[in-house]
Amino acid sequence: MNSPFRLVVTGGGTGGHTYPALTAVRSLQARLAADGRALETLWIGTAEGLEARVALSEGIAFTSVVTGKIRRSKNPLKLASPANVRDMARVPLGVLQARRAIEQFRPDVVLATGGYVAVPAGLAARMCHRPLVLHEQTVRLGLANRKLASAAARICVSSESTLPLLSESARQVAVVTGNPVRPEVLSGHADKAVEALGLWGFDRQLPTAYVTGGAQGSQQINELVGEVLPWLLQQANVVHQCGPANEESLRAHVAGLPPELAGRYHLAGFIGPELPDVLALADVVISRSGAGTLAELTALGKPAVFVPLASSAGNEQAHNARHLQEAGAAVALEGAVTADQVRDALGPLLTDAHLRQAMAERARAYGRPDAADRLVDEILTAAAPN
Repeated sequence: MNSPFRLVVTGGGTGGHTYPALTAVRSLQARLAADGRALETLWIGTAEGLEARVALSEGIAFTSVVTGKIRRSKNPLKLASPANVRDMARVPLGVLQARRAIEQFRPDVVLATGGYVAVPAGLAARMCHRPLVLHEQTVRLGLANRKLASAAARICVSSESTLPLLSESARQVAVVTGNPVRPEVLSGHADKAVEALGLWGFDRQLPTAYVTGGAQGSQQINELVGEVLPWLLQQANVVHQCGPANEESLRAHVAGLPPELAGRYHLAGFIGPELPDVLALADVVISRSGAGTLAELTALGKPAVFVPLASSAGNEQAHNARHLQEAGAAVALEGAVTADQVRDALGPLLTDAHLRQAMAERARAYGRPDAADRLVDEILTAAAPN
């Protein structure tokens, strides 16, 4: 009964694939520890991917495999580009490398969270007769998970809206778990954000808007917010994560703000450990609409104005944003967004607390703060007998 549970996790390339996997590993470890069992984990990824750095920092054993990126195009001729052909030729070697690792490690379950590296390890799991659990963060299955769906013992999806999009056979093994959210994100305190960031000029009688384009920032969002900033600061306090490369130019841009407005504006290249507290302080969020962002904001019940990244794989950010907008849980601004559109979207939310509350409740209805525990349930259910 006390033998360790052995898990292979694969997926990465971006935080959207990597951090749900990490949260699942942490949650599984805690669940097993409560039952007096240990967890042994091997992460299969690419040497240059985010997952390699995350595994190292978490003390998780890591092995790298080669893989290829499929550059998607509506033009079939471009799909057969030399780069695609070259990368696809790498996949069989990656499968052999992953198979060797899985045969040696002998996991109870293989968890795949998407990204190109998940394909070799997922195929190797089937070859080694190990149960494969897929997790999909977005409304539509990503390319890697579509390739692996027929081999999966469980397909864990983040939204009820995904189920009708699956094949009949995939629906037989699909379950809605939600997208795992880091527990620390759910435990923020607004007053701690004020203290940590020195937001002493904020008017707490006004709502607070948090603007973010992700860790690297978004030039599009930065420019739009810059255009409406004097108006915005008359309506709200603003915490703006702009990305380290954009901080200097934005500081010059806002240097001429009147002191009373400048006191309501906090610009940061990057928001780190303070993020949970900033999210607790925020009444409205302006951001991209990646799967991780949606999972966090709906779990917290935050009204949001989304500006989807047009170049996201499979246009997934637009689908994510539309999904919540149709439910009245967010506003989606797509395409060549203008400053007027931003004002029109933000104005009612900032001036009407009842509207914010209604949107917050609808967002919270889509949130699944227990998603990590639900995913762990499925991993344990799918486990091969020892």
